[in-house]
Amino acid sequence: MSNRFETYRRALILVALLYGFFVGLDLMGLSFKLMGTGLAETLLATTSNPFVGLFIGLLATSLVQSSSTTTSITVGLVAAGALTVEGAVPIIMGANIGTTVTNTIVSLGHLGRSDEFERAFAGATVHDFFNWMAVAMMFPLEVTTGFLSRSARGLEAAFEGVGGIKLANPLKAVVRPAAEALSDLTGPSGTLTLVLGIVMIVVALKLLVDVLRAGLGSSTDQLIQRTLFRTSFVAIAVGALVTAAVQSSSITTSILVPLVGAGVITLEQMFPFTLGANIGTTITAILAALATGQPAAIAVAMAHLLFNLIATLVIYGIPQLRAIPLYLARSLGRVAATQKALAFAYVGLLFFGLPLLLLAASGGLPSDEVDESAPVQAAAEIPASAADVEPLRPSDETGDNITP
Repeated sequence: MSNRFETYRRALILVALLYGFFVGLDLMGLSFKLMGTGLAETLLATTSNPFVGLFIGLLATSLVQSSSTTTSITVGLVAAGALTVEGAVPIIMGANIGTTVTNTIVSLGHLGRSDEFERAFAGATVHDFFNWMAVAMMFPLEVTTGFLSRSARGLEAAFEGVGGIKLANPLKAVVRPAAEALSDLTGPSGTLTLVLGIVMIVVALKLLVDVLRAGLGSSTDQLIQRTLFRTSFVAIAVGALVTAAVQSSSITTSILVPLVGAGVITLEQMFPFTLGANIGTTITAILAALATGQPAAIAVAMAHLLFNLIATLVIYGIPQLRAIPLYLARSLGRVAATQKALAFAYVGLLFFGLPLLLLAASGGLPSDEVDESAPVQAAAEIPASAADVEPLRPSDETGDNITP
């Protein structure tokens, strides 16, 4: 009886810590929304060439912590005629890179233990390196041949006339009230909301790892290995299904970071799961595009799906290419564990500093003359999320952490 009671007690503690972790993630998304949504929308409306579009997609997604926000607004811009399919595809590629900022930030919660941080940071950045490789492979091909946009237009024909589907998001219903209540306590300050979210994530993460380390025995480890991570195909499928269900790649990838840090799963096991999350997160834009009924918007959503499917098949399907993100992530994790300032520099420069510098150099940053009402009006043509098929209201939009 005592063993059963202890099992239940640990399970309840684990659920409570996961809930706190999810609320912290949602708070972080809300904070970036308070600080960056208007800028993100303006950025998306100022694309002038594929190179600029790529880094605007990266920066906008990093600002609002949500690839689903970026892709949904992009779909709206295309549906309203403010963007072409060809102009939207590079933004989608950039959004794929920008969405990994959340789990990379989450890995910083392991800074206190060097070995654990090395594994966690590698687990987070393997997703980064894969997405950069995917862009390096597909972006030149798209610019020179229009391969993705042409293929997406062909695939779109099969979905012409199909309406949107309402997909429930139970996690939003459970987590959002608590996140909004805490956000109300901090007032309109995005900075205070961000600090509170980070504190909740770090505390929940530390306690979560402690519980996992103490409560997961060899039998539990073996059960995880035999089910979720039995094969690469199973891991990809589970990652895609779970992400489609919760409509957030940040949740599914971020929750694996402490598992990798604690040594419960290996980097090789996490890798295919994150690729499944890449595929699963495209469901939001697809359903939003179907709701618009606009062929061009559907084509953009199909391009996002094709981008992730092709990248997974090529990069993960070829062993020599598959080894590159794993090697780079491990190497970076090893260096970051000994030079922790590098980890903060990596996040700041890769997701914010580099895009800003490149956009400024190419003249891609929005000017004061940009009509900021344009993206809002265009975005209003699409649903805010697959779970909420109603006009997109940027001020209500949430981060990818909980609700796209």
